[in-house]
Amino acid sequence: MGLQVNGKTLDTDEEGYLSNLSDWEPEVAQVMAEADECDLTENHWEVINFLRSYYEEYQIAPAVRVLTKAIGKKLGKDKGNSRYLYQLYPYGPAKQACKYAGLPKPTGCV
Repeated sequence: MGLQVNGKTLDTDEEGYLSNLSDWEPEVAQVMAEADECDLTENHWEVINFLRSYYEEYQIAPAVRVLTKAIGKKLGKDKGNSRYLYQLYPYGPAKQACKYAGLPKPTGCV
């Protein structure tokens, strides 16, 4: 499996998550989002950047409940709720956003 980004083929697992976290760059998120017919807005990037920081600190990709609470603490209640996050990431906020952020699939995600 692989993902074509800037003329390079990046290794991915069978679900499309990057095999090597260090391969991530913003263009990776763009290519993944285009494949899902999603236009990344500033709000999407806010979540992606939050997840990358969270992973750097805790070495784990958060499940949706943890993600919702953590975003609420950091970005406010209006963004720290499932409805808002599902509007941005309809395939599952933790799962889809972590994929775009170049992180492993969150624990507890089917």
